[in-house]
Amino acid sequence: MAGGGQAAVSFLTRIAKVAAGIGVAASVGSASLYTVDGGERAVIFDRLRGVLPKTEAEGTHFLVPILQKPFIFDIRTRPHSFSSTSGTKDLQMVSLTLRVLSRPDVDRLPDIFNSLGLEYDEKVLPSIGNEVLKAVVAQFNADQLLTERPHVSALVRESLTQRAREFNIVLDDVAITHLAYGPEFAQAVEKKQVAQQEAERSRFLVARADQERRAAIVRAEGESEAARLISEATTTAGNGLIELRRIEAAKEIAGVLARTPNVSYIPAGDNGQMLLGLNAAR
Repeated sequence: MAGGGQAAVSFLTRIAKVAAGIGVAASVGSASLYTVDGGERAVIFDRLRGVLPKTEAEGTHFLVPILQKPFIFDIRTRPHSFSSTSGTKDLQMVSLTLRVLSRPDVDRLPDIFNSLGLEYDEKVLPSIGNEVLKAVVAQFNADQLLTERPHVSALVRESLTQRAREFNIVLDDVAITHLAYGPEFAQAVEKKQVAQQEAERSRFLVARADQERRAAIVRAEGESEAARLISEATTTAGNGLIELRRIEAAKEIAGVLARTPNVSYIPAGDNGQMLLGLNAAR
């Protein structure tokens, strides 16, 4: 019985050792593997050599436990938005919102990790975005930001893409999504519109005065020509023309009086006395 007990203990001890070995092997195997998902890349930090220059692609990879550690980068394009208040060339304050689509340069991920870390975009893009916006906006007047907005966006895109390249960041798109002026600019625009309206009114008054002056000159020339013609006609035909004009005027006056119901026309002389029933002798 004693021999059977010792054999059982020895068997259990061997089983325990095997299980412990399997557990240790499984732990070491698990620690020696890591997985890189789609749209990601891995940078390996080695405790002896530092950051390795090779970037690991998608899939399952081996590493040396304890000595090596993987750091996963998301290489998919991600949106970022940030706002900036900048001064224009004519000293007006403008608020702009910029949206960018960025991703890291895959071949330079070890350099990015060494200099900026995993949160490289949050550290770089807001600062260089504000820098570029202020530099570009300062080249234009406030009203030009609206009339030349495509040109302004192109300058911002070109400058920001170039600055991001210095940090190994690729920008797929850059766009100005919001543009707002301060209250001072609104007041300045209103004053400018009032000044333009006053200038237009002044030009209209000058043009009207010029037309009236020309009309007066034409009337004066016409009256002068008419007086000359009358004078020549009087010299040639005597006072007949004047008498004709007097008769025409009298005829016109008589016609007007005849059409007026409250006016009675009484000819001069004895006939007038007969109409009124008056006696001259009296």
